[in-house]
Amino acid sequence: MLYPGHAAEDDYPLAESALGGAASLPVLITEIESDDHTVEAMRAVGTGQRLLDGARQAAKHRPDALMWACTSGSFLYGWIGAHEQVAEISDATGLPVSSTSLAFAAACQELQVTSVAVAATYPAAVADGFSSFLADAGVTVVSATAHDIETATEAGSVDGDHLFEMVRAVDTDSAQAILLPDTALHTISWIDDLEQDLGKPVLTANQVTVWQALRMVGRPVHAAGLGRLFRDVGVTARSGTPSAIR
Repeated sequence: MLYPGHAAEDDYPLAESALGGAASLPVLITEIESDDHTVEAMRAVGTGQRLLDGARQAAKHRPDALMWACTSGSFLYGWIGAHEQVAEISDATGLPVSSTSLAFAAACQELQVTSVAVAATYPAAVADGFSSFLADAGVTVVSATAHDIETATEAGSVDGDHLFEMVRAVDTDSAQAILLPDTALHTISWIDDLEQDLGKPVLTANQVTVWQALRMVGRPVHAAGLGRLFRDVGVTARSGTPSAIR
């Protein structure tokens, strides 16, 4: 997991625990200049030599796949740009690579979700970029809130009560699922409770990042505690592949 800076990277050990030892999900922190939730700062997080250096460093540990665990630092490049971004990392490392933004698109497709509500920590200028990205993926945003949280560090301090308020406020009958796009937001511990509260799938950034990583290498990912995406969809393991990502 290539994770920019520090905020909610401790969600990944929680996800690893929920998988019951089926996968190892080590996190490598990539260097950033700023964790400001501005278009300029978030685009800067997803480009340049620092990201590639981090990917090459992670590749030395011989993982089965790499995930760019950053949503805004991928969707702000647009649908084509997000694909080009992971292709560049893959070329530099020789590994399968995806990103959180692409994971959201894949998860919506797997759940046959075409209309969503988005509870974004970001300011509107950044949140609008996510809506545009989803539109290019064939997903319509029917309700959205931008909570104007100024930094990833601040997003990482959002507690469970605030998280539930964010999700309830954006929900609408026409939304088939609720999306929480920020990897700086702690969500892993609350996904099942959120889904029980709302009665529909809840897709969060760190959750879909883990799901996409396992999906890329064909691991079975049916698991309790990580929402419908892991309980109802899962991934069919390819024959001849090892049983864990390392």
